[in-house]
This record gives sequence, C-alpha cells and structure tokens, in this order.
Amino acid sequence: MTLSLDISHALPGFTLNARFEAPAGITALFGRSGAGKTSVVNAVAGLLRPDSGRITLNGSVLFDSAAGQLLPAHKRQLGYVFQDARLFPHLKVSANLVYGMRFARNRSGPTVEEVCALLDIGSLLDRHPGDLSGGEKQRVAIGRALLSRPRMLLLDEPLAALDSGRKAGILPYLERLRDDLGVPMLYVSHSVAEVARLATTVVVMENGQVTRTGPAETVLSDLRMIRPLGVREAGSILPARVVTHHPDGLSELSVSGGRLLLPQTNLQPGASTRVRILAQDVILSLQEPRGLSALNVLPAVVSELKEGEGPGVICQLRCGEDYVLARVTRRSADALKLAPGQTLYAVIKAVSVDPVDVGRG
Repeated sequence: MTLSLDISHALPGFTLNARFEAPAGITALFGRSGAGKTSVVNAVAGLLRPDSGRITLNGSVLFDSAAGQLLPAHKRQLGYVFQDARLFPHLKVSANLVYGMRFARNRSGPTVEEVCALLDIGSLLDRHPGDLSGGEKQRVAIGRALLSRPRMLLLDEPLAALDSGRKAGILPYLERLRDDLGVPMLYVSHSVAEVARLATTVVVMENGQVTRTGPAETVLSDLRMIRPLGVREAGSILPARVVTHHPDGLSELSVSGGRLLLPQTNLQPGASTRVRILAQDVILSLQEPRGLSALNVLPAVVSELKEGEGPGVICQLRCGEDYVLARVTRRSADALKLAPGQTLYAVIKAVSVDPVDVGRG
C-alpha cells in the first residue's frame, strides 16, 4: 500500500506545496504548528480540495485536478483519528465501536473482539465516553476507525491532548497496529519522541513545503535536520535486538556498533527494538574510557560536524552501520581536535535513555 501525493493549495499566509510517497508502515508528517501537516491529511481524507495536483492510494485516484477527478470523502475508505476522540457521548463504547463498521461495506478486516484485544478496551464496552480517561478515549477512537476496515489510517496528533504518562501508555498500542495489523498510517506530529518511537518514514514540513523525506533513522540523525527538530531534541535511532535481561534491572541490547545496557524493557530476548539516544546524552572520549560509571561505550568514527550559532557543536558519528549524534561545546570540539575520519569512543549513560524511547523495532 503506497500513498502518492503531489498537491498545491493556497492557505492563509503561505502556499502548500507537498510532494511525497508514503509506503507501508507509519509515515509521520513532522513539523512545527502551522507547517501545513493537517492540511495535507485533510486533502488525503477528502476534507480539503487542493487547488491543483494528484493524490493516489495504491494506484487508485483520490484526486486529480488535471483529469477533474475528486473521489468523495465517504468513498475513500480511510479511517480518521483526530486530536480529540470525537466519540458519541450518548452511546456506550460498544455502540461507538460498532458504528465504525457501518462504513466497512463487507470489506475484510479485524472483528470487534480482535480490536478490543489489540487495544485492550474490552473492559470498557459498557461505559460511556464521559467515564473514560483521555488515553482510553483515544484507544476507542482508534478502534472505531479500525472497524471501518480502512485502506489507511489518518491520525492527526492523536496524543497531543494527553499528558506524558498517558502518551507513554498508548504508544505500545500504536506499535501493535504498525507491526501486528500492518495497517498503513499517515501520522501527524510535532513531537520528535513520538516520531522516533513510531515512524518508519518521516516527511518533514516547514511553511507548507516538504523539506526532507526518508527512513526515520536516516532523517532524524541528519545534521541538516537539527534546526527543524530543535537542538535539545536532536538525536538518533539505533535498530537493536534484545539479548537478555539482567537481575539488576538492566536489559542488554545488541546494536550494529556493539552492546547497550539500558533500563529494563518488557520486550522478550530476541525481539527487535529501536532506541532513541539524544545528542546531549553522548560524551566523547579519544581513549577507551576506564573507571567510569557510564556503562555504554561504542567505538565510533567522526562522520561530519556542524557548528551552531551558540557555543555548541553537533558531531555525527558512525557506530557500526548506524549513526549517533553527539552535542558538545565548541571548546570541547577544539580540545579533542574533532575532524571527519577521526576515531574515538561514544559514551552513553544507561539511565539517560528514557524507557519511552525504547520501542518495538
């Protein structure tokens, strides 16, 4: 399933010019508020008619200005999950879920029982939306969208209204949709942590323009993405595999550049995972460190350097087959004589990696 989009549309303050392809998995539309992300999703959903362009889903035309084609929203077979759950307050959860099936039109897909098990909402069926927490409402909204058996799910910042605890609680359910059901998703977010945890493909937008597309691990570790991501959010994603769990509460993970010890994950040994490491949590050393409390030391080669406007320098490192970003002061960079091709060691404290930044691979 591939979404192909090439559209132009005049909006207040700027013109939206978006062109990209969204393959299977989760494609995240990332950017600051007002970048045009929701307008793109609304164009895909049929809620906004672009001034010009073409949108296709798996080869079928949703919109083509040149050919005068516009498929109505109710015929596009898409599921839409908004920031607010938009559940029917007078209906119980069970009735809200079944409502989604009215749009399935005999298409194959998950049953109510399967959706309830996948999203852990079986115990909520007899309750009304007003009795649910924010995270529970969003899980029910996702379930309702799934039961319409869509060709693609559209999610417009579905976690934006939730606090950090409830966000952490719902992320594993979105991973299940990605990995177990294989439903392609177009996911709008301005949270780097969400994108790093969920996305397989990232589309970066600024002022209505697509400035970068590619695999999540490539885009998020690109030095040219530091400004749109924000210096404090800069980091990298390392594909990993769980090796074992140690009795002291640490999990051992294998990455292409070596081994990592991190706070214990609930994934089983052998499971694929992905780890987000912030650039500000990486220390550089010219010699292999000895006698440190930090448990993770990865051999690395300097790939590229980028100086900021302030006193900082971002260093892109090659660790095995992956890239790691490190944020240091210009004074430290000068003292270490950092330069492309230089070999050194990246030091990462185990406790600096937030458990929410370790997800299913």
